[in-house]
Amino acid sequence: EARASKNTVRLLSEGGTVPLRGSYQGSSFFELLQVDHQHLVPDLSAWGKSAVDMVPHGTTVLTMKFGDGVLVAGDRLATAGHSVASRDVVKVFETDPHSVMAISGAAGPCIEMARILSVELEHYEKLEGEPLELEGKANKLSQMIRANLPAAMQGLAVVPLFAGFDTRRKTGRLWQFDITGGRYEEGEFEATGSGGLYARESLKHGWSADLGRDQAVKVAVAALTAAADEDRATGGVDLERGIYPIIKVCTSDGHTDASEEEIAGCYRAILEARSAGGNL
Repeated sequence: EARASKNTVRLLSEGGTVPLRGSYQGSSFFELLQVDHQHLVPDLSAWGKSAVDMVPHGTTVLTMKFGDGVLVAGDRLATAGHSVASRDVVKVFETDPHSVMAISGAAGPCIEMARILSVELEHYEKLEGEPLELEGKANKLSQMIRANLPAAMQGLAVVPLFAGFDTRRKTGRLWQFDITGGRYEEGEFEATGSGGLYARESLKHGWSADLGRDQAVKVAVAALTAAADEDRATGGVDLERGIYPIIKVCTSDGHTDASEEEIAGCYRAILEARSAGGNL
């Protein structure tokens, strides 16, 4: 990553704050960086095509509604070209108590965008005295993706999914995005990344609007397993190394994680069903 990118991540991860002095007087942390602290925004314009080919990329992530809220899941594999860059990348991030972001695309810009969005939402709440509404959070992410368009045209695309529990409407909601910042709310489920097509096909067969939390986790594990079967860049469940997808569930009570034991149990049930001639 560029030096400015590292400085930004270090500043945020250590709980630091950017001085508010300057010409920008609004409540957006992201716009504050762009207006008064441009040196902290990474400049990716100098990256060449060969360098882009070696950037680790995140692959399959998915999200779905279920009876009590939304679920967001992602595998752990990152690739650089045809090589494995990392087997345990985190692709699902809590952006605030009632929203979650899943990343696919160039891993470095994706992870930094998730961290900046988290600070953006906290910054807004501190200045305004109340949290931003869920749709406003999706709009903020859309603006960040649009600002990344020049880098995306060079191959450093950020293609996330965003979901959360809308405390005003009392329901789970989810969005997908394109590289221009276009956002599209989905009513049921969505998947993206190199294995997104196969995950989406699996979700079509397993998803229903009245799924309980445990059933939703099983459907998510089945979808990631289907993607891993067909897409070499998707990791799935790795029992040998003890590496499991990250699955976060977001309801009116906030978000919780599916445990590794639960995910392993779902995966073993899928393997047993296949051995018995089942459809999973």
